[in-house]
Amino acid sequence: MKTEVKAIPEGFHTVTPCLTLKNSLEAIAFYKAAFGAKELGVFPSPDGKSTMHALIRIGDSFLMMGDEAPEPECRSAESLGASPIGLYVYVKDADAAFKQAVDAGAAVVMPIDDMFWGDRCGTVKDPFGYVWNIATHTRELSDKKVQEGAKAFFAKASTGNP
Repeated sequence: MKTEVKAIPEGFHTVTPCLTLKNSLEAIAFYKAAFGAKELGVFPSPDGKSTMHALIRIGDSFLMMGDEAPEPECRSAESLGASPIGLYVYVKDADAAFKQAVDAGAAVVMPIDDMFWGDRCGTVKDPFGYVWNIATHTRELSDKKVQEGAKAFFAKASTGNP
């Protein structure tokens, strides 16, 4: 009897981020403390010296990760000194989640505040070089209101007054 295989596994979304880290096991421990992550699986490399692949869930979203490898395209944000990747996480209470992440060791990049696009949001950088925006959607705004808010925000920012 042939079992039907789903093209997208149960519970996954169409896009699943996959991070490269120096030490996935340390990152998993941090993500558990900072974001309440649940560890779903860790698969060691064939030599047993690193993590080939790991899977965690934060809320209803999956995050894959693995340790660096010798190939040039498989380097962590730590090794590169920065990352062009940012993660945006919606939670029920952004203030509490932001505090939890900072208490776990994340560095504040942008303090939590009410944003012009309708979210209460703050930004932290984890110890592994990745930036996380932690947000709660608080207001429904028209495109016109968002554009007006953006103009005011960037005009204020250009004067050096946050």
